[in-house]
Amino acid sequence: QLQLVESGGGSVQTGGSLRLSCAKSGYTANSYCMGWFRQAAGKDREAVAGIDSDSRDSISSTVYAASVKGRFTISQNNAKNTLYLQMNSLKPDDTAIYYCAAVACAYYSNGPYPKDRLPKGFWGQGTQVTVSS
Repeated sequence: QLQLVESGGGSVQTGGSLRLSCAKSGYTANSYCMGWFRQAAGKDREAVAGIDSDSRDSISSTVYAASVKGRFTISQNNAKNTLYLQMNSLKPDDTAIYYCAAVACAYYSNGPYPKDRLPKGFWGQGTQVTVSS
C-alpha cells in the first residue's frame, strides 16, 4: 500500500505561483506513474501532469494536460519519495482540489473521470488551490 499526503495548496491572485508537494510512503509491487489530477466544483476529475517513476533513464518522462503545458512543471526528488508540482502564471480556471496519485501511466493522457470511474490506484486526500482574479 502507498500513502500519499499533499501539501502546499492555498489562495493566490491571477498570475501568481504555488508549489504543491506530495510525500509518498509505503510500497506496492504494481508499476505506476506518479502525478497530479484536479477536480473543480461540479466537474469531473482531470489529469494535470504525470511522471514515469519506473523510468530507468536519468531523465524521467513526463506528460502534461494541454491547459497547463508551459505553466506547470512536475518533478520528484532523487529518492522518488516526494513529488512536486510547480504552478506558475495561475489562472482562475486552475481553481480546483488537486490530488496526488499513483495510477497506471495511461490515465494521465485520458479522461476526465467521473466520480464513479476514477482511475484505480492510490490517492491523496487533496489540497485546495484557489486563484482569484
